[in-house]
Amino acid sequence: MGWPRPTWTREMLAVTLRQRTGVRVHVATLSRALASIRARRARPRPTVGCPWSKPRKNRRLRAIRRLLATLPRGHVAVYADEVDVHLNPKIGLDWMGYGQQKEVLTPGQNEKRYLAGALDAKTGTLTWVDGERKNSLLFIALLQRLLRVYADAPVIHVILDNYRIHKSQITQRALAAFDGRIRLHFLPPYCPNENKIERLWQDLHAAVTRNHRCRTMSHLMQHVYRFLKRRERRAARLYLKPAA
Repeated sequence: MGWPRPTWTREMLAVTLRQRTGVRVHVATLSRALASIRARRARPRPTVGCPWSKPRKNRRLRAIRRLLATLPRGHVAVYADEVDVHLNPKIGLDWMGYGQQKEVLTPGQNEKRYLAGALDAKTGTLTWVDGERKNSLLFIALLQRLLRVYADAPVIHVILDNYRIHKSQITQRALAAFDGRIRLHFLPPYCPNENKIERLWQDLHAAVTRNHRCRTMSHLMQHVYRFLKRRERRAARLYLKPAA
């Protein structure tokens, strides 16, 4: 309709309906109609489109799924990614009383820590390291940790995104020193939904960092570690639980 604003209002919908159908609909009626189809106002999710062609993207995704389906005996596959932990809390939706607005105190001077994690594609268990910088050394520390955790695995397949620290010269030298025990499999660009560890980071933010009230980074990281360890125990129980 050429409206100058990027989001719809009920009033705009009513005008558009009248222009297209000649029928006048009250805003209250529109509200009931929207409720009947379970439409709601919600926060959009920002996303970036994959620059690859659709056939190229699908070929890469099929290759990764084929790898997971035909993983050689003894080999391990993990989804890897990094996440930022900020002392200044992420602000998100929360319950509040009518006419009230919750306040989240922020320390003002932000501090950051970073986690690099690897989610086992079979067991759902997590291997992680943390650091003060999100750089190649943090990623290499994760790879070294994987080599210790999966000491008996002849090859560890790491499925990950195209972030620069995953492809740096430092990382390439480290991979060469691992004698082929770690192989990287890159997802198409901007495909976070294909990286299974992303959901875990979302849960971390929802359970720990969003609207948090920690005044120090050490206090916040205690909560982060507690969340990860509790999640690890739960994943281990689910994997070891016999099938019904």
